[in-house]
Amino acid sequence: MKESVKKFLHGFRQMFLVTIVLMLICGLLFPCLLTGLSSLFFPHQADGSLITVNGQTVGAEHVGQEFTKDYYMWSRPSAYHYNVYVEDEEGNQYYNDGSEFAGLASGSNNYAPSNPALAERVEADIEAFLAKNPDVKREDIPTDLLTASGSGLDPHISPASAEIQIDRIVMASGLEESVVREIVERNTEGKMLGIFGEETVNVLGVNIEIAQQMGII
Repeated sequence: MKESVKKFLHGFRQMFLVTIVLMLICGLLFPCLLTGLSSLFFPHQADGSLITVNGQTVGAEHVGQEFTKDYYMWSRPSAYHYNVYVEDEEGNQYYNDGSEFAGLASGSNNYAPSNPALAERVEADIEAFLAKNPDVKREDIPTDLLTASGSGLDPHISPASAEIQIDRIVMASGLEESVVREIVERNTEGKMLGIFGEETVNVLGVNIEIAQQMGII
C-alpha cells in the first residue's frame, strides 16, 4: 500500500513539474520571445499597423471602419458596424443607424442562406446603395458590397467594388475623377507573391487620402 502511494506521489510530482515547466515555456517565455522579436524586426506591425495623420492615430491598416458619407468609399456590410457606436447623455450606446449597441467587438450573424433576415438585410442594402448610386444597375453591384465578412472588420473591398463607387465620390467630393482613380490605385494591394489571393482595395487608406484632398484632415 505504501509503495503504491509513493508511486502515485512520484508520478503526481512529475506531472505537476512538467505542467509548470511547460506553462512557463509556452505561456510566458515563448510569447515574450515572439513579442520581443516582432517588436525588434517588425515594429510597425507589432504595434498594430496603426495609421497616423498629423500626429493623430486615425485607424489601423487591417481593421475596417464604417463610412456613410457620400464622398467616402464605403466598406463591406458589418453585422456590428465595425464596433463603432455613440453614447447619449444617459449612457445608452447605439450604432450609427440607431440600433442598440450589441457590446461585441467583432463577429457576424451567421445567417443561413435560407434565413429571411439575410434576404431582408441584403435587399435593404441594395436599395440604399442604388439610392446613392443611381447610375448603377442592381445586377452590377459586386457581391462583396452585399456580404459581410466573418469578423465584420474586413478593411478591404474588391477593385470592382471600388470602381463602382467612383462616380458617386467624384460628384460628392468635388474632386477630379483622375485624382480619385489615382487614390484608389495607390491603395490597391496586389496578389501575394503575384499568385495567391485576389487584388484588394484598402478602404481606410482611400478615405484618408480623399479627406486630405478635400482639406478635412
